[in-house]
Amino acid sequence: MIERITVILDVFDDRTSRLTLEEISRRSQLPRSTVHRILKQLVRLQWVEHTPFGYTIGRRALRMGGISEGYSAIRAAAAPVLQDLHMQTGMVVHLAVLEGGENVYLDKVGGRDASTLPSRIGGRGPAYATACGKSMLAFLAPEWVDGMYGQRLHRCTERTIGEITALHRELNLVRRRGLAFDWSEAFRGLACAGAAIRGTRGPLAALSVCGPADTAPFERAAPLVASAAREIALTLGRRPAPVAAGPGSRRSRDDEPIHRYDDRRSASCPDPSPAPAR
Repeated sequence: MIERITVILDVFDDRTSRLTLEEISRRSQLPRSTVHRILKQLVRLQWVEHTPFGYTIGRRALRMGGISEGYSAIRAAAAPVLQDLHMQTGMVVHLAVLEGGENVYLDKVGGRDASTLPSRIGGRGPAYATACGKSMLAFLAPEWVDGMYGQRLHRCTERTIGEITALHRELNLVRRRGLAFDWSEAFRGLACAGAAIRGTRGPLAALSVCGPADTAPFERAAPLVASAAREIALTLGRRPAPVAAGPGSRRSRDDEPIHRYDDRRSASCPDPSPAPAR
């Protein structure tokens, strides 16, 4: 039984967010009835979550991967919107939060295409190199951004922003247009458009669409990203705010994540496999 459970959990390691029962049965090479019986137990114990769009990694597995259980409300509110955005754009969609100077990926939707991108749920990467990250950094006070990174930024590719002054110029653009872009800044050949999910005290999370830098339909997809971010914010019952007033280290009574923005550790570019995209 333990071996079969391990085989089933391992099928999620291909970095695909959601799998149907049939897909899990095929990838694990176990009978459908056996997989269904084990999944019911894994769902009950919160190792796996059963959503309207398939099975995904559950709270207990996410906690072991370093993702706080307090993000469950954001994941639940975002899940149908992420699926709709993927269907509308045909692109891979990410949901991320900001921890220190890094993105942490809470969800990933993209069908078969999702497995072709170097990202995974629970994966981390430098926020200044990604669309999700820049969309959140733009709505923090500039002094907090300075405190997280210092003057020089580690480059992931030749297109990564390498100076804090250049980053601030980019974040000013993000604030004006409400969208952030990553043109092969985290990984060569990949590009993203992202928008922050904003609350009363700053960014709660962000989402992005991602695809090949030379063919992805960003002109059509980018406005849909901004609209999706607003929809999730409304579902969470938050109203947008311009800039976060400062850092915090506790959770509010309604379980809104308050991130520690004073983490001065240096965010480094991840290894391409199994590293996060944006």
